[in-house]
Amino acid sequence: MATYVVRVWVPDRPGALGAVASRIGAVRGDLVGVEILERGAGRAIDELVVELPRADLLDLMISEVNEVDGVDVEDVREIPGVPVDPRLDALETAAYLVERHDPADLLKALVAHAARDFESDWAAVVDPGAPQPLSWVGAMPPEAWVFAFVKGAKASLVGREGVGGASPSDVAWADMSVASLVVVLGRDGRPFRIRERRQLSALSRIADNRWVELVRGSRSGSVAPSSLAQALGHPAGSGSAPATGEGAVPSSKGGSRAPTSLSRARMLRGGAGPVLNRF
Repeated sequence: MATYVVRVWVPDRPGALGAVASRIGAVRGDLVGVEILERGAGRAIDELVVELPRADLLDLMISEVNEVDGVDVEDVREIPGVPVDPRLDALETAAYLVERHDPADLLKALVAHAARDFESDWAAVVDPGAPQPLSWVGAMPPEAWVFAFVKGAKASLVGREGVGGASPSDVAWADMSVASLVVVLGRDGRPFRIRERRQLSALSRIADNRWVELVRGSRSGSVAPSSLAQALGHPAGSGSAPATGEGAVPSSKGGSRAPTSLSRARMLRGGAGPVLNRF
């Protein structure tokens, strides 16, 4: 048994997806999952999870699906192991983020889980005022490119939250507006669609709110001193891997560095006075 995710463009009309499912069944395939990524201009972009009894039936299935009037196969990728439920993954990621207890760990968890959930080649959290990304996983492009992209994306009203047309299709971004950070993802050969960009925006809002809770909680002394020092100015070390505890996503490529933006530190602490001795 081989399992694949098939991304298809279909006419946005009744019966179109049923015709695709019929062609999949004709080659003894089993359609076990459907996710709608985007709709507009009379077409929809769907991701189909298909199980085939043998891998050598894949080319025949693609040929059959492409025969349906108005349908085009954009991308096919094999799923190793048991298929995942993207909606459950999104909920588990949200739960894991709100369970973090210091800002540095929160950023590591955010990039690791975002890279997993969106199947991206790389993910990073960027402070536009810092010299390098604060946390990252994967084969990230040159830092100068990443910072130039973030600056251009934030300056474009069309590309707010990475939903508009100003962003390259293989890069998605979202603001953590209160923390003054930006989450950026990239993957080669498979565009990010509207539903994925909105999911990234929602994930970033969750992380943003948790960041605020952690910083506010530091005033009551409920978090370890080393965490706030790390999050608001003391480097965590470059090249270190993301957290790999229960619920985290291991990665052999990654690193983290704490924010150095003084303006953001002032904003997050909510006024003047020392803060680095209270996390």
